[in-house]
Amino acid sequence: MRRMAKDLQPAEQGPHPSLPPHTQPHPSSPQPSLQPRPPLVLLHGFGGGVGLWAQNLDSLCGSGAVYALDLLGFGQSSRPLFSVDPQGAEEQFLGALEEWRDRVGLEEIVLLGHNLGGYLAAAYTLTHPHRVKHLILVEPWGFPARPESLDQEKSIPVWIRAMGAVMSPFNPLAGLRLAGPLGPMLIQTIRSDFKQKYSSVFDDNTVSDYIYHLNAQTPSGETAFRNMTVPYGWAKRPMLDRIGQIQPDIPISFIYGSRSSIDSDSGYTVQKIRPDVDIIVIRGGGHYVFADQPDDFNQNVLHILARMEGDKEKRDEEWCG
Repeated sequence: MRRMAKDLQPAEQGPHPSLPPHTQPHPSSPQPSLQPRPPLVLLHGFGGGVGLWAQNLDSLCGSGAVYALDLLGFGQSSRPLFSVDPQGAEEQFLGALEEWRDRVGLEEIVLLGHNLGGYLAAAYTLTHPHRVKHLILVEPWGFPARPESLDQEKSIPVWIRAMGAVMSPFNPLAGLRLAGPLGPMLIQTIRSDFKQKYSSVFDDNTVSDYIYHLNAQTPSGETAFRNMTVPYGWAKRPMLDRIGQIQPDIPISFIYGSRSSIDSDSGYTVQKIRPDVDIIVIRGGGHYVFADQPDDFNQNVLHILARMEGDKEKRDEEWCG
């Protein structure tokens, strides 16, 4: 974890306010803003941490302030006891994010979330619309409802359904902790692709070791996630049922990888409700599109930010005119 954290250190270390122990996200320090745009806030996915943005921060910081933080219950953030109620657990995640924003003193933000982070980013935008200037959803989890017909779940292999039934009383990553000292080797075996994804930054097993140590700790956020799901990973409170309530003046962009197991149907469903929604599919990218194709991902996010600033200047000109 030290090597991953070291790789994220910025050229200039900025001061950060002390947060209460129960809401202590672990942000990377922002570079001084180069353009008058709201800071970009990055939320990682399930089982992840700020280190997974290692190939993105330098590029994204070039256009202004960027904050990456560990979600409550994950990474190096505190690991409180979450509510067993799915709405209650969601509210705890959002409460920690809002308290962090308030303590850091950010009036408005551009919010980008991957996987579980995308779900929480959308939920935060629903509850704090005056704080979010643009919502960017990267391969978001938890949008569609679980199919009512078993025929619609035929794409899920039999062995996954069987394991899901056996492991349902346990947390998703319980096997990792049960492996004990063999845990890092288990990660290297089942997620050998991560070494290739980050080969431009590390030539060893730093990333897989980082992922192991993130998830070998008390499974606080992991337990919350389990309480928010039904078998095979569907959300108990699907975001597609709610996202239409996001204020229409808040732009929404979806980013998907062309090779991802997460299809882009949810994005297109939202686009039917809101035709102004952007959907970007990055060729050659999988679910971790920001690591698979970091250059394309960074350029697309920078384009969104630049266009956002251009729209602001256009509105200012119209107001002055």
